[in-house]
Amino acid sequence: MSLLNKLNRMKHHIVREEKDKMTPIHNKEEAVSTAYDIPFLDIWETANARPYMKDDEYCLIREVHYPLDHIHGKYSFREFLRAVELWKQYDGNHPLSAKGFLPSDLFFFDTEATGLGGGAGNTIFILGYASVTDHEVILKQHFLPEPGMEVPLYYSFLENINYTTLVTYNGKAFDWPQVKTRHTLIRDHLPKLPSFGHFDLYHASRRLWKTKMDKVKLVNVEKEILQFERQDDIPGYLAPMIYFDYVDRKNPEGVIEILKHNENDILSLITLYTHLTLQILQADPMQSNEEKLLIGKWFDYIGEEKKAIETYSLIAEEDNLEAKYELAYKLKRRREYESAKQLWTEVAFYGDGNNIQQQAYIELAKLMEHQFKDYQLAIEYVRKAIALHESCNSVKKEDTFLEDANKRLNRLKKK
Repeated sequence: MSLLNKLNRMKHHIVREEKDKMTPIHNKEEAVSTAYDIPFLDIWETANARPYMKDDEYCLIREVHYPLDHIHGKYSFREFLRAVELWKQYDGNHPLSAKGFLPSDLFFFDTEATGLGGGAGNTIFILGYASVTDHEVILKQHFLPEPGMEVPLYYSFLENINYTTLVTYNGKAFDWPQVKTRHTLIRDHLPKLPSFGHFDLYHASRRLWKTKMDKVKLVNVEKEILQFERQDDIPGYLAPMIYFDYVDRKNPEGVIEILKHNENDILSLITLYTHLTLQILQADPMQSNEEKLLIGKWFDYIGEEKKAIETYSLIAEEDNLEAKYELAYKLKRRREYESAKQLWTEVAFYGDGNNIQQQAYIELAKLMEHQFKDYQLAIEYVRKAIALHESCNSVKKEDTFLEDANKRLNRLKKK
C-alpha cells in the first residue's frame, strides 16, 4: 500500500484540534541535547539530510544535486542557462527579465506550512530553494522538527543567502510574506532578512494559460504545459497533517515524501521560468499564435509598445484577425491611418460575427468620422456593427454596445 493510501486511512486518527497542533509532544531538551539524540537519524541521513545545531536546538537540512543534463518536464536544466543568456540580447523591459543577472543570482524558492492563511498562527516547516550553477543544480531544504525550534531553521537559512532575485509561484502573496512574519517574531536571534527582487511565475502563468485550465495551480501547469506529471506524489493539502504526525511520532517516513513534493515544486520553477522566457522572447518553435498574441498583449500592458507592435505584426502576417485588430490600434496611435483602416477593414470583412468584428466596424466608423471626414461611410459602418450585434446576441434591457452605437449613429446623422 502506498504512503498516500496509508495516510488517507489514518487521517481521521491523526488530525487533532487546532489549538493542540502547535504543542510539541516530546520534551525538547531531551530530544536535542546532541545531534546523536535525533530520532531516526539514520533514515534522515539516507534521505541526504543532516542536523544543524544552534543554541541546543536543531533543524534538519537536506541537500541534493542534479546535473544540468537532467530533464524535468520539457527541458533539461541546461536550457535554463540558455534562457538567461537570451535575456542578455533583449533590448526592452519585462518583469521576468534576467538581463544583468548571472544564472546563480536567481533563487528558486518554495515553502510548506501548517496552513494556507497568513499571520503568526501559521508556521512554515520547510524552507526549500535551489540555484543553478555553471555545472549543476543545488537544492536545499531546511526542515523544522518541532514548532518551537524556528531559530536554527531561519538562522541556517539566512546565514548563507547571497542571491539577488526570488523566483516563486504565488510567493508574493504567500511564501515570502509568511517568512517575513515568522522572522519578525524571532528577529532578535537571527541575521537581518535581505531584500530581494521577485519573479512570481504564478501571475505570468495566469496571463498565458488561465483559459486553458480551471485553476492555474502549479501541478496543472506542470501537466498541461511543462509535460511533467508527478508519480506517487503526496498532495500539498496533506502536508500539515503529515507534519503534525511527525511531531508526535518522530518517524520521518511521511515528511520525507513531503520534502520530495517540495523538491518537485522547486525544480518545476526552473523549468517554468525557462519555458516562460522562451515564450516571452518567442524562441519556442512550438509556440501557438494564441500564446504569441497574449505575449503581445503583455508587452502592451507593460508599456513596451515597440515589442507589442513587433509581436502583433508577426502574427498578423499569418492572417490572425485578432492580431490585426490590436495592431490597427497601435498604427492609429502612430497616425498611420491608412494602414489602420486596411487592417480593420480586413477584420470587419473576414470576421465571423465575434466581438472584434463588431468593434472593427465601430473603429472604422471613428476613422471615417474624425480622420477621413466621410460621414456617410461612417454611418454605413455603424449600421453594419448594429446589425451584426443584433444577429449574434440576444436582446438585453441594458446593452452598452448597442446604446453607444445608436448614440454614434444619431450624432453622425446630424453631421
